[in-house]
Amino acid sequence: MSDALRPMGRTRLYEQVLDRLREYAAGRGLKAGDRLPPERELAQRLGVSRASVKQAVVVLEVQGLVEVRHGGGTYLVGDSLDAEPVERLVERRRRLPDVLEAREALEAKLAELAAERRTPDDLAAIRAALSHMAAEIADGGHGAEGDRRFHAAVTAAAHSSLLAEFMRSIAEQITESRHESLRQPGRPSRSLAQHRAILDAIEEQRGKAAAAAMRRHVRSVARVRLLDWNPDGE
Repeated sequence: MSDALRPMGRTRLYEQVLDRLREYAAGRGLKAGDRLPPERELAQRLGVSRASVKQAVVVLEVQGLVEVRHGGGTYLVGDSLDAEPVERLVERRRRLPDVLEAREALEAKLAELAAERRTPDDLAAIRAALSHMAAEIADGGHGAEGDRRFHAAVTAAAHSSLLAEFMRSIAEQITESRHESLRQPGRPSRSLAQHRAILDAIEEQRGKAAAAAMRRHVRSVARVRLLDWNPDGE
């Protein structure tokens, strides 16, 4: 069997290191919880700098494929290292700040209106979404579907057709930002708690408090590893 960690030319970049790591993980049958070799060893075996290896590991970490434990090594989160193309990751990083800015402006207002206009059926839908998210997290998931249902229910409770149309127009980008956020370590449970605070304010018909709670939530969503990553950081 060929050695996936055979030496590489010095001119190779971290994209090629990613390819070798993916090949290595597949060839060794690595699964979730398995550890990659230390960065120093990877650099030596691949014949590249530790900076190239570190940048490749950061890309895998940004995509939620590995967990880097300080002083404890790098471990697979899933059963493969099938990362998306770096070019697509760079493009998502470029547009994410604009998406989050739009979400904050739209969703804070939607939460305020929901507090003022919600019906008993609206409240039931928001509560059901929270329950779904809690169940997903309890089962070991990220709660993405419950998160989607929650924000959709808040939007519906605002009873603003034009704002709802604006939200639909960026639905794909919102889905990207949702998954980017919820794969951050510890984020699903914190997001669930933030949702509960939003619901409390809506239920009590405190519009400004609902807007403030939603704004805090979206700003929390904005704190993702992707935005700290420098694609040209080698």
